Amino acid sequence: MNDMTPIRSGRPAQGEDGPLNVSRRGFLGGAAALVLSVTLPVGRARAQTAGAVTPGTRIDAFLEIRPDSTVLFRSAFMEGGQGVFTAMAQIVGEELDVDPANFVVESAPPGPDYLLLGGGRFTGGSMSVRSSYETMRRLGASARQMLLQAASEQLSAPAAELSTEPGRVTHAASGRHLAYGELAQAAAGLPVPENVTLRSNDTFRWIGKPVPRLDVRDKSTGRAQYAIDLRVDGMLHAAVQHSPRLGGEPEALANEAEVQAMPGVHSIHTLPGAVAVVADSWWRARRAVETLQVTWTDPAPDTPRAMPADFSSETRRETLKSTEGDGIAFEQEGDVAEAFAGAARVVEATYDAPYLVHGQLEPPSAIARWNDDGTLELWIPNQAPEMFQADAAKLAGIEPEKVIIHSPMLGGFFGRHFLYQTANPYPQAIQLSRAVGRPVKLIWSREEEFLRDAVRPLGVARLRAGLDAEGLPVALEAVAIGEGPSGRWFGRAADQADSSAVEGMAGKVYAIANRRVAQLPVDDPAIIGFWRSVGHSMNDFFYETFFDEVADAGQQDPYELRHRLLAESPRHRALLETVAELSGGWKRGPFTAGDGTTRARGVAMASPFGSEVATIAEVSLQDGEVAVHDVWVAIDPGSIVNPAVIEAQVNSAVALGLSSALLEEVVYVDGIPQARNFDGYPILRPDQMPRVHVRIVESGAPMGGIGEPGVPGVPPAVVNAASVLTGQRIRSLPLAKIELKGAEG
Repeated sequence: MNDMTPIRSGRPAQGEDGPLNVSRRGFLGGAAALVLSVTLPVGRARAQTAGAVTPGTRIDAFLEIRPDSTVLFRSAFMEGGQGVFTAMAQIVGEELDVDPANFVVESAPPGPDYLLLGGGRFTGGSMSVRSSYETMRRLGASARQMLLQAASEQLSAPAAELSTEPGRVTHAASGRHLAYGELAQAAAGLPVPENVTLRSNDTFRWIGKPVPRLDVRDKSTGRAQYAIDLRVDGMLHAAVQHSPRLGGEPEALANEAEVQAMPGVHSIHTLPGAVAVVADSWWRARRAVETLQVTWTDPAPDTPRAMPADFSSETRRETLKSTEGDGIAFEQEGDVAEAFAGAARVVEATYDAPYLVHGQLEPPSAIARWNDDGTLELWIPNQAPEMFQADAAKLAGIEPEKVIIHSPMLGGFFGRHFLYQTANPYPQAIQLSRAVGRPVKLIWSREEEFLRDAVRPLGVARLRAGLDAEGLPVALEAVAIGEGPSGRWFGRAADQADSSAVEGMAGKVYAIANRRVAQLPVDDPAIIGFWRSVGHSMNDFFYETFFDEVADAGQQDPYELRHRLLAESPRHRALLETVAELSGGWKRGPFTAGDGTTRARGVAMASPFGSEVATIAEVSLQDGEVAVHDVWVAIDPGSIVNPAVIEAQVNSAVALGLSSALLEEVVYVDGIPQARNFDGYPILRPDQMPRVHVRIVESGAPMGGIGEPGVPGVPPAVVNAASVLTGQRIRSLPLAKIELKGAEG
């Protein structure tokens, strides 16, 4: 629960008109709540200090059944618009026998109960539902079994004679029933069953159904509470001005007295790489800090991650393109060298894709409060509470157990809320709160966010293919040149390729006998981060667009060549056929559409995050720019929880993938990003959004991810179609920087 009002219901707690400081009161849900987690306090939730536990097994860490039989569920995973809270309610509710509409879901506090990813906890990689699906089903089934046992004792009836219906236990023989809220306290005292029987899939009522999102009403009515909306008693507001170039430090303030005298200003502070103003409102703090006239020092030679003064994105691109070497092999099949030596023809190309910002709707913010008992309380949007807790403790010089993390709903995701050094505001909030002796809420303006965002890496790939006499590929080699975010933040062995740098080129299922995929590491001076679909976001563009080059070189239709090379992969071949059927049948073009425009289509396949995706895009050229009219997506995540959420996620993924293909690019000059807001960083406009058609295929394969897989196929499908109209291969993004000429109309 967020440690303030309004709570998730949007209503103040009973008897409260102001902030509900429950972390100090140590009480969850109000005095009337009857729970399976009777002793679990908020703020310093028991899960934060629990000893050795098996993650996902302690019912009381996750579930609270209230007197009215509604259910509070603490999710190990963060909600950032991807629908995970609704999915968790469906999964747990299915086995617990509670309608998902009767769930309230919130982010769980740090603690060992929630480390469901092999001892870690991270919302990302489209892992939330698929990694916890079976565990959450067992959790719900265990709670239901405990409620049945409690009812058996209260009704003096054998448990075998009892059944459940949504929210209550029923004894059919006597016609009696007990609501879950009446049984929760007794059930909480029972041992968790070691073995439970899960429902048969053919009896599902909510899993696999388009259950409405739980957060729609609050979002639609403005009641949803993001970090940027939150308040605590007695807090001040802060705004910052960063050094234009990362690594610079404030040396002198020319007009400090003038700014100190501005209305509402409390104090002025120097921070590592920034200056800050604390005031009685954020607007006053921002106006004051932007008025400060700051002299910045150049970074010292040994400053870690300082941005070189001569750095530019253009020089970075050319550096990568000119870097020679075969790289470190990540994937290798067959004898690539021999196959190339015997090839009738060799096709080669170099592709690149730019730096990208995350650009989430909610600017970064943090609230920090030092409590009288020496604890530090933080309200911060994040993807990994335990990681943030540990880092905040190190910064504050206290034990992790003394850092209380609250994780509000995220106002946009895309990989932005990871633990990126220099790219998060909470270290500054901690320092400012300690300095002024009061809670401080810090918000970065959009301009500061663009200056300090952890960007998607700029990527370059060299590809070559060997063709036989029939024009079929017998060998393919792809070398990703640059640095991946996994290696940056989790470490990379010197003799191993970073999977995040090659994913999307590695793992392709086309039947090309001789293949090699490698990384040629070149450290990136920029602060790089995870971006929606990570390496797939650029590497599938490189590979799938080059695939069309290979098809053209061999005089093959790109759809038919894919179809042929998937003959031994029936799951992928069926998906390709599905997207073609969804689009009304494959036709490459150019062709004349019903409105008289000249159009073409492109196709692409992707295998991101355990799901399989096939994409077709239909485009035209209008005034030298690409217009995308329709995008068809067939997605096979193996099995599903909520088709409505899947369709919504695919739609949003298409929008993001198309925006990156057409428009987005971070340009560095003299070590500084040139765009400081969306006026200099255009994103997809509503009138540029195509019609999106989605078909979900349930192949029965292990469950895959949903949030990211829709992105990677869009850029190559669009570019492959545009290349048909222009008659030239397009190897660099975004398309807006290229003057496109060809068949228009």
